Amino acid sequence: MSETNASHYRICPLCEACCGLEVQTRDGRVLAIRGAAQDVFSRGYLCPKGVSLKDLHEDPDRLRRPLIKNGDGVFVEASWDEAFEEIARRLLPLIERHGRDAVAAVVGNPSAHKVSLLSYFPRLVKALGTRNVFSASTLDQMPKQLSSGLLFGHWLSIPVPDIERCDWLLMLGANPMVSNGSLWTLPDYRGKARAMRARGGRILVADPRRSETAAAADEHLAIKPGGDVFLLLGMVHTLFDEGLVKLGRLAEWTAGVEAVQQAVAPYPPERMAAGCGIDAATIRRLARELAAAEHAAVYGRIGTCTQRFGTLNSWLIDVLNVLTGHLDAPGGAMFPKAAAFAANTQGQPGSGRGIVTGRKTSRVSGAPEVFGELPITLLAEEIETPGEGQVRAVIALAANPVLSAPNGPRIARALDGLDFMLSLDIYLNETSRHADVILPGLSPLEDLHYDVAFPQLSHRNHARFSAPVFARPAGMPEEWETLLRLAAMVEGKGDWRGDMQALDDAAIAADVQRFAGAQAEAVLTALRPLRGPERLIDLALRSGPYGDGFGRNPQGLTLAKVKAAPGGIDLGALQPRIPELLRTPSGRIELAPPSLLADLPAVDAALSAAPATGLLLIGRRDVRSGNSWMHNLPTLAKGPERCTLLVHPDDAARHGLGDGALARLSTAQGSLLARVTLSPDLSPGVVSLPHGWGHDLPGSRLRLAAERPGVNMNALLDDGLRDPLSGNAVLSGVPVQLEPA
Repeated sequence: MSETNASHYRICPLCEACCGLEVQTRDGRVLAIRGAAQDVFSRGYLCPKGVSLKDLHEDPDRLRRPLIKNGDGVFVEASWDEAFEEIARRLLPLIERHGRDAVAAVVGNPSAHKVSLLSYFPRLVKALGTRNVFSASTLDQMPKQLSSGLLFGHWLSIPVPDIERCDWLLMLGANPMVSNGSLWTLPDYRGKARAMRARGGRILVADPRRSETAAAADEHLAIKPGGDVFLLLGMVHTLFDEGLVKLGRLAEWTAGVEAVQQAVAPYPPERMAAGCGIDAATIRRLARELAAAEHAAVYGRIGTCTQRFGTLNSWLIDVLNVLTGHLDAPGGAMFPKAAAFAANTQGQPGSGRGIVTGRKTSRVSGAPEVFGELPITLLAEEIETPGEGQVRAVIALAANPVLSAPNGPRIARALDGLDFMLSLDIYLNETSRHADVILPGLSPLEDLHYDVAFPQLSHRNHARFSAPVFARPAGMPEEWETLLRLAAMVEGKGDWRGDMQALDDAAIAADVQRFAGAQAEAVLTALRPLRGPERLIDLALRSGPYGDGFGRNPQGLTLAKVKAAPGGIDLGALQPRIPELLRTPSGRIELAPPSLLADLPAVDAALSAAPATGLLLIGRRDVRSGNSWMHNLPTLAKGPERCTLLVHPDDAARHGLGDGALARLSTAQGSLLARVTLSPDLSPGVVSLPHGWGHDLPGSRLRLAAERPGVNMNALLDDGLRDPLSGNAVLSGVPVQLEPA
């Protein structure tokens, strides 16, 4: 696309904040990127990640043609036809010989930011028919999804703080000053927090580190790593013990309150204080303040999920909000109502089938599936262990588990032992270097954008769409086309080489039939001018809670209306949604799921266990870092070295370490060398490394990242440690040994 000067509206796909951008171009090149003032959701806010879209689009390391590994183990460029033929030649006989479970699907979190990937990869997984599905969800969020599913009936019915009307907010294991929300889509947390405090609100942060969010809060609670479950149990106990429970209008829609009261009786704050490092008086004060506040919420994120009691933590946070009447209330923890793709807006309101786990189990460890997935920490053993059902091939979508999952070196060795690996990725990275074929995707500026997942987590309801800024390169398929073709291939359809329009028509026809039944043909006719993701988006919008219902509500939303609205359409502040949101069989909030109550004895065991020796390792996040490939973008990579080991000055002195010294950090899994940065913001006895580094592995092609590769903290972590309920990996609060290098 060639022009003189032009301005394009674009939704940023690089983190959960989903900010609107204004991209200035001239003759096919990006001149500047700034926040889009007209965006109804982000209202001009911009962080450094948005600006880096120019770097990503222009990055010479970004793949633009398929790569095939030759007999010498060297990647060579190939045509798309050659790449698909190589996949068919290698993969199909393997499935024929060993069955469908011989293939594993591995999905990384960048897929959540592209409608093509999020909407069409499930079609490929269904066509594969394998039980071996793994994703980044079991590295950071599955506990919250499981807890929400058990309480409210769907995996994505996740309440978020209504921060613009809140006056008391307790956050655990969260750093939205840096992330702008996680499972809470929140552009410009800093500005919203400042406004909240200006109107007299209080923000409290429980974190082992005085994070950027804690530093700007009214109170920092220096909790022990892994101690969240003790703090939360003590607070819930206090509510019952001091007569502070007040469900309000939710009383009619809540089951299990008495069971929760009995379950938490053994956990008074006086017993919990040692486990969390917060004294009993403070625990009781927090519970009283939460109960007394008119508009309040408790919110927990990655730090509460990436530990042994991740699901219990996620559950107890919702229990606190329910018992104090702050769930589903303005200024409390509320449920967004997305314009499209949200299961909790579809079907019969107020009740449903709920969720089920354990429909299948992993072959080696017997771990149950959760939300259709197995724990990603089991990937290596499923590849390594011989026998029927052994994983012999992997299809990885935007995934880099060699850096992002515990015991990455083991994963790397396992990938080398595969019969075949296909990566769909824009980079030759630490994981895709093991592939036999790599299929690249489009630059975000060459692709349309509609957020599928994040409006279900947004602090305000909205609908936005952005068109491609640049035309896609000639001959390069769109990512949904690639996924549909692969699905047809592994399904055994002889037409996988054929007409893409026919494959697309068949895919959408099945979706429409489920929605429209006898009216399917009329709906298909209404959708016919569109194709691919645009057709899916139009179907989802028109059949959604604000949609035109294909003529039944002429004032309602369609894709054409959203496209025509500069900066999107504001659908208003969050509104109470219970009972219509509920999809539990009982039609009530199930506050006391039996599987969660059954896990409480493990809390007693943890309380009586001997204290860990050495220091405790936690992660951290930087505003210029999200996924590992962002370290290859100049805008985000510049500035001071970020992958350093934060150590409290007292601990450093005790171990003979000074600022800038090289230290050895060790566990039973391995050791690494890291540069020390002294930080009084850490609690004594705690050290911190950021996640997603270690760009010094041979065979990857992230040249800028390799100049300052950092170290991979996940190489220290035990892939056998996980929350048994959700399968989520334990990434935080891990004992480590520290010594001078």
